[in-house]
Amino acid sequence: MKAARPRQWVKNVLVLAAPAAGGVLDDPDVLVSTGLTFIAFCLVSSATYMLNDLGDLESDRRHPTKRDRPIPAGIVSVRAALVSVFVLLAAGLGLAYAVNWKLGLLLTGYKLLTTAYTFRLKHTATLDVAVVASGFIVRAVAGGVAADIVLSEWFLAVTSFGSLFLVAGKRHGELLQITDGSTRPALAQYTLAHLQFLVSMTAAVTIVTYCLWAFEHPRTSDVPWWGLSIIPFVIGIMRYALLVDRGEGGAPEELILRDPGMRLVGLAWLALFLGSVYL
Repeated sequence: MKAARPRQWVKNVLVLAAPAAGGVLDDPDVLVSTGLTFIAFCLVSSATYMLNDLGDLESDRRHPTKRDRPIPAGIVSVRAALVSVFVLLAAGLGLAYAVNWKLGLLLTGYKLLTTAYTFRLKHTATLDVAVVASGFIVRAVAGGVAADIVLSEWFLAVTSFGSLFLVAGKRHGELLQITDGSTRPALAQYTLAHLQFLVSMTAAVTIVTYCLWAFEHPRTSDVPWWGLSIIPFVIGIMRYALLVDRGEGGAPEELILRDPGMRLVGLAWLALFLGSVYL
């Protein structure tokens, strides 16, 4: 269970984003299909984490924190990990195809991409950031596919650049922690200045596209919910950028949940976002 990294499953909540934005989460059928999609991603992503640990076995054993993971530490054998990868992958893909064939193909493509990342793509700077960010984007798109709703261009833009912002911050935190790139070859190809540029650029584009998305929606209430949601959204970006600059961006999914400021603005944004859709 520890090797499956259940704490990372919080990323899969992104499958709820499109149905929530589309105002269809109150549909029982959508809730069931989205819930199954969440479970499918949890299974496939856990298989991916285990496969990644197997591919990075030697380098992880030299890493100051990753060496304590069950597979690099030798607590879980290579054979047991391989069997787990096969079982989790079969169950996750089977569940995705059971929801609908389009979701099955999307998850299959995602798995092929992550496998290529494990054995090759993660060693190339810039490309590794794009591939990791695509994992967040695929989750958001999968929610729309499962709910059978059309995704707006602005939704895709916010999701894409927001994902790049998070991953650029993650690489920035890793480079501050391990300055020589000895445990991740692509890190040696980056500089802190370049990663800071990526964080700043993607943060700016994310804010602009979110504002355009919010202003595009017609007002259906006396309360400008969409416009008000911009305030905590921007504050959240600013807070996360500050934490990244401090070198705390190595694990964005944990940082967002652990930091009190991020939790506060996150809840404020979520309340205004859901209010804009359902009130």
